[in-house]
Amino acid sequence: MDELYRDQILEHYKRPHNFGRLEHPDLEYEDTNPFCGDEQHVTIKLDEEGKVAEIAFEGKGCAISTAATSLLTDELVGKSREELLRLPKEYVLDLLGIDISATRMKCAMLGLKVVKSASLGKPAEWEDEGEVGNPSEAAADLG
Repeated sequence: MDELYRDQILEHYKRPHNFGRLEHPDLEYEDTNPFCGDEQHVTIKLDEEGKVAEIAFEGKGCAISTAATSLLTDELVGKSREELLRLPKEYVLDLLGIDISATRMKCAMLGLKVVKSASLGKPAEWEDEGEVGNPSEAAADLG
């Protein structure tokens, strides 16, 4: 089963869903993971009820951060800003489906952090900063 999830992560890394930038977004934010250099920028358009109508992200990063954000953005259309803010880190970890080491946690959570920050209009308080890691270890987490 882990192999299936690893293949899914590599597929989302090579061909991320919702990749790009929306014109005239209602919400946007960008952030980086200074430990390994991942960068992500998210743009979100809201519908008349204040729910996510469209979402896109762009940036560069390791397989874990890109795949995690790709998987996450697939799940966010129709959610309110309040629902986005309540998403726990376990939501993203469940989407990834593999164990993430402490050094890769910040990579896996970057997309969620950027989405929450966009919803707030300022940097989100972040409970799990992860640990300093080596970017070359990203491939090791995939087997």
